[in-house]
Amino acid sequence: MRTRPILELLRKYESRNVTFIEPDGSWPTVWERARGAQVWDADGNEYLDLTAAFGVAAAGHANPRVVKAGQRQMAKLAHAMGDVHPHALKAELARELSRITFERWTRRNPKSEFRNPKSAKTIFCNSGFEAVEAALKTAMLATGKGGVIAFEGAYHGLGYGALNTTHRAHFRSHFRAQLGGFGHFVPFPAGDRDTGADPPLAPPVRRNRPRGTRRAVPRPGGARVGLAETESQIRRLFRREKIGAVLVEPIQVRGGINIPLSEFLPLLRRLCDEHGALLVLDEIYTGFGRTGKWFACEHSETVPDILCLGKALTGGFPLSGCVGRSDVMDAWPPSTGEAIHTSTFLGHPVGCAMALAQIKEITRLQLVRRSSKLGLLLLEMLSGLSAQRLPASLSARGLGLVAGLEVCDPDGSPATRLALRIIKAMLRRGFIVLPEGEHANVVSFTPPLTITGRQLQAAVAALVEILKHE
Repeated sequence: MRTRPILELLRKYESRNVTFIEPDGSWPTVWERARGAQVWDADGNEYLDLTAAFGVAAAGHANPRVVKAGQRQMAKLAHAMGDVHPHALKAELARELSRITFERWTRRNPKSEFRNPKSAKTIFCNSGFEAVEAALKTAMLATGKGGVIAFEGAYHGLGYGALNTTHRAHFRSHFRAQLGGFGHFVPFPAGDRDTGADPPLAPPVRRNRPRGTRRAVPRPGGARVGLAETESQIRRLFRREKIGAVLVEPIQVRGGINIPLSEFLPLLRRLCDEHGALLVLDEIYTGFGRTGKWFACEHSETVPDILCLGKALTGGFPLSGCVGRSDVMDAWPPSTGEAIHTSTFLGHPVGCAMALAQIKEITRLQLVRRSSKLGLLLLEMLSGLSAQRLPASLSARGLGLVAGLEVCDPDGSPATRLALRIIKAMLRRGFIVLPEGEHANVVSFTPPLTITGRQLQAAVAALVEILKHE
């Protein structure tokens, strides 16, 4: 048994805030290797990974072509010099990101304000929150206004810049004295059939609710609100504050798989245009086919000013990007020999090689289409759980291969303990899932896009068995 001594080493030498370790040893597993949608732990146990390691392994864990690209590059050039002496792959990847985003969007939209396909420019970073911070800096330079509108439930990372726009108090409370305070939060108008609102981007869901009860799912800090109230609060902030950007996730994954109304992103686009602000979309989790489109903003045909990318970009190497329209990115002054935003590992050659291979694999394997098709199957199966006779209220929502099963008590309050018992029981049966949402009561599913329908069916079947014994 290798797991226990490894966890003891972590307990002794790693910051105690990082890895949660159950006293009885039931959590976590210690990963040894992974391939496709399978993971093996240090004791040889096999699991089906329904998280894709936070959405990273879109083309499967250890995709052979992506791995080979990284290995070749590692043997050839393991490191370049960030903003000083570049390498060819950084230029190639910047061109490719322009091609699959702004160039593709404006070429396909005959009503676009741009007569010719609009190109993009990229600032490469290491982690997702760094891409967000680069976007916030870009907005400041482009508009001269430092205020940022973000949304309740938002998760944009934990660096000090990004933390100003990450909503959950759990992450912010200890550091408020050091935060800049430029973020302003408004409600995120997630779609819910019970609110009487227009349908969300996702298909309608079925719910298991004890008869005679009424579902009341509050947004963080209050009751769920509609699109009109969100718009009103945004307009009020534009009048009162110097707002340079609206920063939003097309789907709040860490926030609980919150899927907005289809009119939401187009509304933000109009408001930004009206008030001279930039629309910044955080697609770090939802990009590269996760939702059944290359990027989630394509479901509502909304073109942002800046796009933040990461996670599935490389399939496993730390690399992210702040990708923006060229005219917006040109708000940055030309380098005079000393960049004002850079890092040692900027545009790392191994990461760039893997990213180029990852994009090719997503295309070759038609994973965007696969995500859309399997996502419908997954949502149908999760929605079917409403037929189970349970003491809890279940509601399923999803888009592509990002889905969530919300677990509530009969009175509508979050059933956190039950959700966590379900997640641990799934782990014992060989399935890795994670909790999401402020109350950790949403069981999330973000598997590799290479997962099979049979594997999804096996996972839901295990979930059904677990629910029967709860």
